Amino acid sequence: MRNSLVTYVPFLCAFCFATFRDTAESSDRPLDGVACQTTSRSATSEKKTTKTELLDFQIRIETILKHDDGKFLWFHPRAATVPGRKAAELPSVILTLQKHLRTSDHYSGLSVMRTDDLGKTWTKPDPRLELDWDHEDGVDIAVADVTPGWHRQTGKLIAIGAQVRYSKKGEQLEDVRRAHQTAYAVFDPKTNRWASWRRLEMPEGDQFNFARSACAQFLVEPDGSLLLPFYIGPNARNPHSVTVVRCTFDGTTLKYMGHGNVMSLDVVRGLVEPSLVRFQGRYYLTIRNDVKGYVTDGDDGLNFKPIQAWTFDDGQELGSYNTQQHWLSHTDGLFLVYTRRGANNDHIFRHRAPLFIAQVDPNALHVVRSTERILLPERGATLGNFGAAAISENESWVTVAEYVANDEARKRGAEGAVFVVRVIWAKPNQQTTAN
Repeated sequence: MRNSLVTYVPFLCAFCFATFRDTAESSDRPLDGVACQTTSRSATSEKKTTKTELLDFQIRIETILKHDDGKFLWFHPRAATVPGRKAAELPSVILTLQKHLRTSDHYSGLSVMRTDDLGKTWTKPDPRLELDWDHEDGVDIAVADVTPGWHRQTGKLIAIGAQVRYSKKGEQLEDVRRAHQTAYAVFDPKTNRWASWRRLEMPEGDQFNFARSACAQFLVEPDGSLLLPFYIGPNARNPHSVTVVRCTFDGTTLKYMGHGNVMSLDVVRGLVEPSLVRFQGRYYLTIRNDVKGYVTDGDDGLNFKPIQAWTFDDGQELGSYNTQQHWLSHTDGLFLVYTRRGANNDHIFRHRAPLFIAQVDPNALHVVRSTERILLPERGATLGNFGAAAISENESWVTVAEYVANDEARKRGAEGAVFVVRVIWAKPNQQTTAN
């Protein structure tokens, strides 16, 4: 089941979705039939005398699912590969997603889609019983903001997200101590079975009363340990801080081992929804904040330099705020996927569309403006909650669903679509999850 909308372009979590009204005039924005061709360019950082070698790629957009019945929308689609058992076999791709139940941040249990032919065909969303809500004294307990990832050392897929407690009306609750924690579920491809959700136990103390690794790109280290970006705090209301946690994983149990330096920003909600990537031996962290996005780097995956606001290489602010940014890492280039203001998108809630992609100068930690391209055009819906993952040596995927808030979005063309956006590299990528 796939509707291919093809765009060729060389180069290269969830907080409240309040009801909002688009104000600009509506216009249809079909995604098919768009093509352009550009050549590689190189850019010199104005902050440092380093030169970023730019990497070519193509973009192909595919619609794998549509749903907009007023009851729910599919949301938070994120993909991970399961390598074939033999060298010649194609990997399977597991896509996790869940229903947004039309109340702010009210989510169903987790469903799973799968492709065994690199996206030519997909299974329908399978609402796995093991990944459904749990129930406790009239409270529904879900796990939202999930990101799956392959753990090569144990041959298991692990899905990690935020535990959420709901009232019967879909309101998030802080009715028990440590209500906002991190949970995980494990998939065994040999048995085709998921284990039920388990909670990652964090150290005692107020610092981890609120402790979420949510909407987060995480890393598996060569020794099999996991590096999980967290946002933490004494409760759900105070400004949050960000740190990276190292865990062991034996194929069944995820166990906290330690965490790195804690980065804080005493403004609005502080720092949230960090994502981590490794590129050419260094570690890079991109961080959401209500006012602007931030970035930092470090050499051990746990300890990072002071954060700095995301900017273009001309010194101007990137304009990405109050939503996620994620990474695509290639052997020969580091890329950021993001949304931003200033793109004729004032009619979009928090400017969460279109999706952009651009190459990052890994030394100066800024976006090379000349490489910015629209990865997925806007059609009146927000695209701010998405996933990004390496799938093979030739492709990385960005997976995202349209959040259709009102009829104005529908007039502009939004239809509750779930997209797979293929980034097809001009050069093989040796930095994949299977390696």
